[in-house]
Amino acid sequence: MKQHVIRIALGLVVVLVFLGHAARVYQIGFITQVDNIIYDARLRFTMPDVVDDRIVILDIDEKSLAVPELGRWPWGRDRVASLIQKLFDKYGVVIIGFDVVFAEPDASSGLKVLEQLAKKEFAGNSQFAQTINQLRPQLDHDGAFARVMKGRPVVLGYYFNSDEDARESGALPEPVLPAGTFAGRNIGFTTWRGFGGNLTEFQASAASAGHFNPFVDFDGVSRRIPLLAEYKGKYYEALSLAMVRVLLNGPKVEPGYPPEKFTTKGYAGLEWLEVGPLKIPVDETVSAFVPFRGKRGSYPYISLADVYFDKVAPEKLKGKIALIGTSAPGLLDLRSTPVSSVYPGVEMHANMIAGMLDRTIKQKPSYMLGAEVALIILGGVALALVVPFLSPLRAVLLSALAIVLFTGINLGIWSGAGMILPLATALLMTVALFTINMAYGYFIESRSKRQFTELFGQYVPPELVDKMAQDPEKYSMEGRKENLTVLFSDVRGFTTISESLEPAELAQFINGYLTSMSLVIRNNRGTLDKYIGDAIMAFWGAPVADPEHARQGVITALMMQEELKNLQRDFKARGWPDIKIGIGVNSGDMTVGDMGSQVRRAYTVMGDAVNLGSRLEGITKQYGVGILVGEETRKVVSDVLFREIDKVRVKGKDEPVTIYEPIGIEGQVEKGRLEEIKLWHAALKLYRAQQWDQAELQMMNLQRMNPDCHLYEIYAGKIVEHRAHPPGEDWDGVTKFETK
Repeated sequence: MKQHVIRIALGLVVVLVFLGHAARVYQIGFITQVDNIIYDARLRFTMPDVVDDRIVILDIDEKSLAVPELGRWPWGRDRVASLIQKLFDKYGVVIIGFDVVFAEPDASSGLKVLEQLAKKEFAGNSQFAQTINQLRPQLDHDGAFARVMKGRPVVLGYYFNSDEDARESGALPEPVLPAGTFAGRNIGFTTWRGFGGNLTEFQASAASAGHFNPFVDFDGVSRRIPLLAEYKGKYYEALSLAMVRVLLNGPKVEPGYPPEKFTTKGYAGLEWLEVGPLKIPVDETVSAFVPFRGKRGSYPYISLADVYFDKVAPEKLKGKIALIGTSAPGLLDLRSTPVSSVYPGVEMHANMIAGMLDRTIKQKPSYMLGAEVALIILGGVALALVVPFLSPLRAVLLSALAIVLFTGINLGIWSGAGMILPLATALLMTVALFTINMAYGYFIESRSKRQFTELFGQYVPPELVDKMAQDPEKYSMEGRKENLTVLFSDVRGFTTISESLEPAELAQFINGYLTSMSLVIRNNRGTLDKYIGDAIMAFWGAPVADPEHARQGVITALMMQEELKNLQRDFKARGWPDIKIGIGVNSGDMTVGDMGSQVRRAYTVMGDAVNLGSRLEGITKQYGVGILVGEETRKVVSDVLFREIDKVRVKGKDEPVTIYEPIGIEGQVEKGRLEEIKLWHAALKLYRAQQWDQAELQMMNLQRMNPDCHLYEIYAGKIVEHRAHPPGEDWDGVTKFETK
């Protein structure tokens, strides 16, 4: 009991360590990393993996960058303005979102150079100034871009940064929520030091704008996007949220809190954002998990160059949500995500838009922390209290069951409730508890097991010592009477075999044979008693109790005969003599225990039932069969098909015994073989009734059915002898054997 107390204490310490991580008292990086891996695998396993053609990605791809007429990015604003007008007026898109920033003026038209010339070299030249004014609408590319956005559902993108030297450039849109909105609530917003926005005239002309910063976890993988980011106390929306709001005609963003009756004091409580009819779940950082539909390409990609040069069929864009972004490696908008290590950032926004509209974004509200803590306490304490009392096998099964239950609960919450519950803490805690208990058992308790092995290993087969050592008090080497099953096997004609082989070959021959047969016995939980030359003695039911000891003995005998066929092929290939064995199996009361002399002792069995088993092995050759089983064994084995062979009176016993040959497992014996055995039992009945002619006819039929069965030839000879010398009316059908 002492070792159990120590194990329980160690287990509870392990639970406390994992509980601290689950409760966010501290963070263990390895557990977090495993949780991320599990999240990614769970996401990949359950994502729909179908293309959503409601959203189209207009790709600034390598093809677009290679077109001479367009050139490298950024393109002239006149071209971008032309694209916007074409997308709305010709192709009929419903909204355009830019996953790029227009942070600097377009100087490609030369307008600024002309204006400087008008001020200096051509100062006072009214005609030159007038010409510039006439050309200004054509040369003011930024103005053209701003004008084409005016009154259209165009959403610009921008970024925040938090570098040490972060600066502000461009203009931010109006915050969706003002400073002080979340006063008094401890909410873990992502906060920033600077931003890179669009030019002021662009921001003023666009319908809205949103940041495109993903939330990058410590492993460098982007799994979430902050729907609200905090900058100087104000709150700004993500690009995907801005586009959805424009699609819904600009509803306000309302923070979502659960009813106070379901919360505790101090609970931050922001669990969702309400946007018109939509309720968008957020986590403790006010981020939403990207509901990836599949790998890259889950939304149609169209090269922006093809749009510019009118190579796209209008129906591919009509009524679509258009996102303009890049997949070109040189423009540095490729992210590492759960579904791919190289994934275009623009497609992350497409997934978020689709997830908001379809309401498929998984929830991870703050109270999931409490759910995880409760699961760790309940499961961890239960395992810590139970595992120390279990055997290694049962500890494995219980730990596996706990892992299955934790995983099942987690997947049920994921699929059924659409919520994210961390799983790694529970799984690793289960593994740690199992490992601690097994390690304690191996390093601490193994010392007592070694002592037990030293004491009993010379008597008990090694394969059973470990099991006995788990609870030594249950086992004793003292002699006692038990109902057991014994098996004897012997090689037929071993003297002849040994004379035909060289000593080295004979050693290989017998070693190979004994090894193969011993493994069959061991694999069927048998106790190897001893080798007597080429003979093997084994028994079942002690020292470890086995209620199916009789069946184990019979099945082992059948498997030994099957293994013999493999040996025969191997020995034949080596040029060695053919090998056949006889096996006797018997059950009954026996004395089992530590027996012998002061010189040598052994854990063995003795008694009449043991002697009968030995006799049965000896007379197998008298009937031409490989296995003989006593009637006590036959009575308790119900799922094996037996053929009754004879009633015998062996030397040393007055009472006759019915003996049987096991054929095979019920239901696995061929139909023809079943017919043969049925005919045999009918013939045996005629034989015992002294109906010699009919019995002889049946034996002839059986010999035709199975010419290789020596048993039928033996009984045919007996019939001839009894016909010549009738046994008398009081004959009991018993065959008597005078030799051992």
